[in-house]
Amino acid sequence: MPPPSNNPALHLRVISEPFFVVQLEVGEEIPQSVLRDLTSGCGGFFSVTRTEEEISVVGKSYKGMPKFHEERSTWVAIKIIGPLEHSTSLTGVLASLTAPLKVAKVPVFALSTWKTDYVLVPTKKLQEAIRALRGDDWVFEQELIVKSRL
Repeated sequence: MPPPSNNPALHLRVISEPFFVVQLEVGEEIPQSVLRDLTSGCGGFFSVTRTEEEISVVGKSYKGMPKFHEERSTWVAIKIIGPLEHSTSLTGVLASLTAPLKVAKVPVFALSTWKTDYVLVPTKKLQEAIRALRGDDWVFEQELIVKSRL
């Protein structure tokens, strides 16, 4: 399922630094280090999602991070450059992005913000993910940089 349009906001960027994904149980106290890192801006990207079933903590790895997170820093992020408009003219973006990854058997952990979507893939599967997305007509930012230099 190719991108819903060829809009440059739908081009992709690989964030090469490792990301961690940690699951906490409901009722489990959120470690002080997580709360501190969330509010201090350590590592840049940081997300905490709580549902009735679990708490997910996701972030970009950084120097001095808790060992528990460091051991789980086995993911890399693919970001839709964005910003995405919240309108009926741009629907199915995340479905379009994950469909070729499903076919390629690349596991994903998806996150959305107001402005864009991120798909985390296991670091070991990054090249497979890039091949699958390119094969489905997604454009990566690095390709645009190379083309502009020619």
